[in-house]
Amino acid sequence: MSRENAWCPIELIIKCGMLLTMVSEVPILRDVDIHISNGTIISIEPRSHDGCIYTQAVELLDASNCLVMPGLVNAHTHAAMTMFRGLADDLPLNKWLSEKIFPAEAEHVCPENVYWASLLAFAEMIASGTTCFSDGYFYQDKTMEAASKIGIRGVVAQGVIDFPAPGVPDSTRNLEEAREFIDRWKGVTSLLTPSLFCHSPVTCSDKTLKGAMEICLSRDVPMQIHLSETIEEVETILSQKGRRPAYYLDDLEILNERLIAVHCVHLNQDEIELVKERDAKVVHCPESNMKLATGICPVSHMLKMGIEVGLGTDGCASNNDMDMFAEMDIGAKLSKVFNNDPTALSAKEILTIATTMGARVLGLGDEIGTIEPGKRADVIVLDLNNPRLQPVYDPISTVVYSANGGDVRDVIIDGRIVMRERRLITIDLEEVMWEVRRIAEKIMEKKTTPHLPS
Repeated sequence: MSRENAWCPIELIIKCGMLLTMVSEVPILRDVDIHISNGTIISIEPRSHDGCIYTQAVELLDASNCLVMPGLVNAHTHAAMTMFRGLADDLPLNKWLSEKIFPAEAEHVCPENVYWASLLAFAEMIASGTTCFSDGYFYQDKTMEAASKIGIRGVVAQGVIDFPAPGVPDSTRNLEEAREFIDRWKGVTSLLTPSLFCHSPVTCSDKTLKGAMEICLSRDVPMQIHLSETIEEVETILSQKGRRPAYYLDDLEILNERLIAVHCVHLNQDEIELVKERDAKVVHCPESNMKLATGICPVSHMLKMGIEVGLGTDGCASNNDMDMFAEMDIGAKLSKVFNNDPTALSAKEILTIATTMGARVLGLGDEIGTIEPGKRADVIVLDLNNPRLQPVYDPISTVVYSANGGDVRDVIIDGRIVMRERRLITIDLEEVMWEVRRIAEKIMEKKTTPHLPS
């Protein structure tokens, strides 16, 4: 696991008690050091190794009694929707969207609120071990600013929908706004990739969907879309287009390797085979699907078919938390119940989905997802000194079935420590929570103010 180098300007050394690299066929490593320079993993050496000559101050992170592993990848969320956490619970999707969320967004989604609510989301993500996210929403310049402030890696997509939306009151300009967003941010920072997010095949026209993919292909970025999330969506597309959703997207020539299709709960076997043939990617959001009772994505079957699948929390309005450890635990168990098979979606498979495969789904597989020389240093440290986590027979099972986000002690993103000993370093968390509480107070004032007759 080492890279030969007699002269290494090492900046950070993580002293690992137990290292889970997520590299295929590499066993759990014990008592090793990870050497990091300029955000890149240089080598992984036995604790006694002294072959490198350090030419500058070295920062040490002692994880001797901890489990060190790749950071988690939240492959689908709507970060700024933390401002709506708990606002509209226990409702069916269509009513939740049309009667609660869309009106709340029209009233309260503005640049300032998106910035603070996104910062809160990223703080929650980092504190629970997520080092990379994929987002789709509005006023995404502010999401980019918030992500840059806290230092998290991500794919940030401008939302596209065919009716007036926050920041895009003229829906005829939705693609133009998205194209300008991508052009503003592409290449600005290595941590953040701009993208485009079409809400769904029901809320976006043929022209919008085709135009969105053309923009993404020309700028070499992924395109995201909600697909087959509900039976109602499938029935609507069948009645309007005469085709099931995946075939409809294929007719538009947008079902390809650049497409990240989220939910995919109600794809039939022919559609699943088509997704595999076109090399489109899928993101599973089990907690959100459960809460909205939209159904269960056949993840285990998709993996056997060779489809690459990521794991996402969705937004806090339909999940209420962004803890990817909880998402792994529930996702694995839900698949077992769905298949009536305790071996379905094993701990190793769901952890792969949340790390290595999730990175590939976002087009970042060459950079993150494993801990090995040459990869960017996105690393988390779990404190095992907890009765709930002992004994550790199988570290992977411990991570998936016993751990939660609160067990994450330290977080490193791109070689930079952003959380140490459970303390976020790059932001003032109290300020962020104060600002979001202020936003929530205004939302509640509006919600409880009676509408007087005119």
